[in-house]
Amino acid sequence: MKRVFSLLEKTWLGTPIQFTWQKTSGNYLAVTGADHTVKIFDRHGQKRSEINLSGNCVAMDWDKDGDILAVVAEKSSCIYLWDANTNKTSQLDSGIRDQMSFLLWSKIGSFLAVGTVKGNLLIYNRQTSRKIPVLGKHTKRITCGCWNTENLLALGGEDKMITVSNQEGDTIRQSPLRSEPGNMQFSVMKTDDRTSTAESTISVVVGKKSLFLFNLNDPDNSVDLEFKQGYGNIVCYSWYGDGYIMVGFSRGIFVVISTHIREIGQEIFQARDHKDSLTSIAVSQTLNKAATCGDNCIKIHDLAELKDMYAIINLDDEIKGLSTLSWTDDGQLLALSTQRGSLHVFLTKLPILGDACSTRIAYLTSLLEVTIANPVEGELPITVSVDVEPNFVAVGLYHLAVGMNNRAWFYVLGENGVKKLKDMEYLGTVASVCLHSDYAAALFEGKIQLHLKVSSWILKKNVKLDFSQQWMISAVFYVMP
Repeated sequence: MKRVFSLLEKTWLGTPIQFTWQKTSGNYLAVTGADHTVKIFDRHGQKRSEINLSGNCVAMDWDKDGDILAVVAEKSSCIYLWDANTNKTSQLDSGIRDQMSFLLWSKIGSFLAVGTVKGNLLIYNRQTSRKIPVLGKHTKRITCGCWNTENLLALGGEDKMITVSNQEGDTIRQSPLRSEPGNMQFSVMKTDDRTSTAESTISVVVGKKSLFLFNLNDPDNSVDLEFKQGYGNIVCYSWYGDGYIMVGFSRGIFVVISTHIREIGQEIFQARDHKDSLTSIAVSQTLNKAATCGDNCIKIHDLAELKDMYAIINLDDEIKGLSTLSWTDDGQLLALSTQRGSLHVFLTKLPILGDACSTRIAYLTSLLEVTIANPVEGELPITVSVDVEPNFVAVGLYHLAVGMNNRAWFYVLGENGVKKLKDMEYLGTVASVCLHSDYAAALFEGKIQLHLKVSSWILKKNVKLDFSQQWMISAVFYVMP
C-alpha cells in the first residue's frame, strides 16, 4: 500500500482533527482542526480552498453528489456551504439562535438536517430553499442521526431518546434508551424470506457497551446486543454484505455478527487485530475489504475471508497513536487521522493501465506516476512523474504519452532522463493512443488523428482518419489541410 501524501499543519498539532471525503468521486478531502478553518485538499494533497469559520468546526458533511460541503461551527447560527464546482463559499442563516451540534445531508434528495444543543431541529431543502424549524424535537443536545433511502430521519440525543421523523419534521416513531446513544445508522435487517430491501432498521451504540437494533416495522421487539466486558468499549461499527455488522472494540478486538433473526447476537467471527487498542474500522463495499487501526498500524482484511490478512501498514513515527479511518466511495484511497493531528492517505486500488512497444513496457504505478521498464534488454526501470491522473497510457521507442478526456501529454525518453514535450487537445474524448518512432495516433469518437513528430515538437501538419467501421480505415484515409 503506497502512501500518496501526508498532511501535517502546524495549527493542527496536538489537537484532534476531523476529515471527510467528497462523496461519489472522492476528488476532495475536507479537513479541520482547532484553527477555525476547514481546508479543502485534492486527492493529491494540494490545498484547493479554505473556509474561515467563526469558531471550531462542530460538524461537516458532503451532499449525496459531492457538490456541496456543509459546515457548522461554534459561535455561529450560520451554515457554511462550499460549492465544489465554483469553489465559492456561501452562508445560510439557520434562523435558530442556539448552538448547533449536528449536521447531515440526506441520502436521497437535497435535504440537510441540523440539530442543536437544546434539542431543536432544522430541515433545509436546498432545491427549494425552504427551511423547516422544529422546536423541541429532543429535550437535550442532539448528538447523532442518520437518513434512510426513504428520507426518514432518525436522531439521538442526550435525553436518551431516539426519534424518527419524515422530511417535513413530523415525528412518526420514538423510543427511549437506557443510556446516551452514539453512531446511529440505518440499514436492512436480514429476514427469513430475504425479500426486504427497505432500510427499516436503526442501529445505535448505547452507553458505549451495547448495540441497539430498532426495527421501524416491529418497534415492540427491539434487540439490545451486549458483548463481553473483556472487549472494552464499542469504538465503531459498520454494516456490510447480507446483514452483517463488524464491531470494533477499544481493547483491540473486532467481531462480526449477523442480524438474521435465527443468528442474531451470534459472533460469526472474532479477532484481536491490535494488542493494546483499536481506534477505528472502515469497510469498503467496493473493494470488499475492511480496515482496522490501532497500535501504530493499519490492518486490512478481505471480507470474503476475514481470517486472512490482506495488508499491514506500519506507522512507527505516530507514537501518540492513531485515530480515524475512512475510504473514498470507489475504494481507491484510504485516509487515516492521528492523535498528534496529522493525516495520511494511502493508495489501496489502482486502475490497470499500461502499454508495450517491442520489449519496453509502461504501466501506472501511482496516481501520478508511470514506470517504464525493459527487462529483456536489462535496462533499469524509469519512474516518470506525470501531469495528470491518466485513463490511458502509451509508450513508443522514444516517447511516452498519458492523458484523460480530450487531452494527452507527451514525454521524450532521452539518455539523460525524461522531458515533457507538450500537451495536446483533441476534438473528442480519447479512447487510446499509439506511438510510432515518428508518429502519434489518437483514437477518438470514430476518428484517428496522426501527428508527425520532429525533434521535441509535434508538427503542425495533422492527418485525420474518419471511419464508421474499424476495418474501413485504409479506405477513408485523407489529409487535412
